[in-house]
Amino acid sequence: MPEVDILNKEKKAIGKIDLPAELFEVPVNKGLLHEAVRNYLANQRQGTAATKTKGLVSGGGKKPWKQKHTGRARAGSNRSPLWRGGGIVFGPQPRDYSYRLPKKVKWAALNSALSAKFSDGEVIIIDTLNIDEPKTKKLVSLLKGFGLGDNKVLIIIPDKENNLELAARNMPNVAVSRIGCLNTYDILAHQKLLITKAALEHMKEVYA
Repeated sequence: MPEVDILNKEKKAIGKIDLPAELFEVPVNKGLLHEAVRNYLANQRQGTAATKTKGLVSGGGKKPWKQKHTGRARAGSNRSPLWRGGGIVFGPQPRDYSYRLPKKVKWAALNSALSAKFSDGEVIIIDTLNIDEPKTKKLVSLLKGFGLGDNKVLIIIPDKENNLELAARNMPNVAVSRIGCLNTYDILAHQKLLITKAALEHMKEVYA
């Protein structure tokens, strides 16, 4: 079980804590990571792309000309896909792209992502991350103190913290995730993980 420093807001070590091996020291399974990321991205798709088929395009009620003796090709509707302004053949239609992964696969991928981040030295445990008002500049200052000003950072907290979440909302490189919303994609999409001590204790209960 790996042991790491707990840092305060001034980046000073104030103690140590054990990271659960089943979360941070499992073999990295790239296949599971790929499947989890693919599932997450598929579930984000709206699937609202649509085109009008022959039956949906307005007009076309009357046969353009009689069937025979015109010297022209037979035509039953001016909304035919062959005509300008006609319907679209095999165009996209609204659909649901989402699908479910087995819970064990999702959790195994999550543990694999956390282990990959820890092995790369990209996990920081902080004692607390409360800010007294929802000011972006306060969070920017705090992250710069940790040398994370230019990094994509995922802050992991145990429960809802309005001030912190509102302060991070204007920062394109910073995301805040509660334990219940943590996913493999967010972990891999950010360079550094900033985990509060309380969040880590909660992770032991939920994911380990």
